[in-house]
Amino acid sequence: MFNIMEAREAAELIRDGDVIGLNSFVGTANPEKIHDAITERFRHTGHPNNLTLVSSAGFGLFDPDRGAENYIREGAVGKIICGHYGSMPSTKRLVLQDRFEAYNLPLGPMSHAMRAQAGGHDGYITKLGLGIFADPRIEGPALNSISHDDTLVKLVEIDGEEYLRYRLPAFDIAIIKATSVDAKGNISFEAEYSTIDALSIAQLTRRNHGKVIVQVDRVKSDFSRPRDVIIPAVLVDAVVVCEPDRDSDAFGTLSGDIHVPASHMQYWYRRLEKENARSGKVRDDFSADIIGRRAAQELQRGDIINIGVGIPEKVSKYAAARGILQDLTLSVESGGTGGLPAGGPEFGAMIGADSICDMSMQFDFYDGGGLDCCFMGALEMDRFGNVNAHRGVDQASGIGGFGNITAATRNVVFCLTFNTKGLNVTEENGSVKINQEGAIPKIVDRVRSISFSGPRAVQTGQRVLYVTERCVFMLRPEGLALVEVYPGVDKKRDILDRLPFPVLDETV
Repeated sequence: MFNIMEAREAAELIRDGDVIGLNSFVGTANPEKIHDAITERFRHTGHPNNLTLVSSAGFGLFDPDRGAENYIREGAVGKIICGHYGSMPSTKRLVLQDRFEAYNLPLGPMSHAMRAQAGGHDGYITKLGLGIFADPRIEGPALNSISHDDTLVKLVEIDGEEYLRYRLPAFDIAIIKATSVDAKGNISFEAEYSTIDALSIAQLTRRNHGKVIVQVDRVKSDFSRPRDVIIPAVLVDAVVVCEPDRDSDAFGTLSGDIHVPASHMQYWYRRLEKENARSGKVRDDFSADIIGRRAAQELQRGDIINIGVGIPEKVSKYAAARGILQDLTLSVESGGTGGLPAGGPEFGAMIGADSICDMSMQFDFYDGGGLDCCFMGALEMDRFGNVNAHRGVDQASGIGGFGNITAATRNVVFCLTFNTKGLNVTEENGSVKINQEGAIPKIVDRVRSISFSGPRAVQTGQRVLYVTERCVFMLRPEGLALVEVYPGVDKKRDILDRLPFPVLDETV
């Protein structure tokens, strides 16, 4: 039987050493009040401690002083297993300081493992991850020197073929953000941007005889329609009611409360940009516009696509400028299909989505080759066409859904600058001018860690482009080929002389 209680009472259900399953997606769907209560309890009592946090898509709020980052930084956590650390600014730096065990698994296998283990299976078996960092023969999922758990990813062989088996620890506690609890205790998500792994996490926790805690916006006195219920009351132990503190109409377009026709997409996208600009989370980048405009030329009417965070977000802007946005179906790994992906801190939500499904179901579609094209960012690329998108010099952001999306999509377009830290580029009358080069190259002899395997893409017959602010490369069986140089760019001075390795030149 569920109980409605205060956040501090819910925090007291958590014991030292518990494994907590967190249902969040990057910066959205965070049960912030419950995290705050855990922080307060730890500060006053030193408990709960030695926690293990598990989240397929990350659980930060892009602010080191909000949410779980407080009690992580203060020492309550002994281990984190996460698909993406990008929205956790302090945590992703502490990872590389060996403050706690930290592991990074591809988002799709984590979501699928939760669903499989909730059903009593011994993890999830897939080819996803072979040839990239998660493969134990390459690196394995550990992110620092104190992380030695070798049970999370195992190489297995079935009928002479290689696979990886992903297995997560059993959950003692589930913490979930939803919208409503009805009179019986059923949980619905009508104002949320996505359901993510909510049901799987609740089922997996109940299988382990754990406690399911849900933060909601409101209590309903009537009963929900059965089809609207995501988590049935039988799985719920504690409900914390916290009224939302954000009421802008712009955010109603992300839950479906406001219907958005195709002709209004750009209007609402600009409204969200203005909302985020007030918090300083939008910055101008001329290079990104050049890259986004060129990348958008790869789109074909009728395509089903996924657009990643950062520079790739510009692709939808230029798809609209080309007049083909209404002829595309955009999707996001959190579960939305149709509409227009939101950017910045709302990444994972969609403006005017046609449908929103559980994340594991979206990855079923992606893994089955359902996407025609994807547009992804990159930290660095190398002579073999490998891409590192998850690990920087001083922080580990995590791979997120990048691994699944790029492994199974027929046409993959990476969007990245040639170098960074000081790069200044302008464009006038169609001519690109490089005013200042960046101090850090992004095209290197060997990437620091492999998020995308170029050799494996060649084997599977994928078409792979690397679009920069000055040129375009394509992956060939022999290696990288330079296939396009933009007007105003000196091929030898601005490209070939700056590469640490020779490439095929197909521009002659």
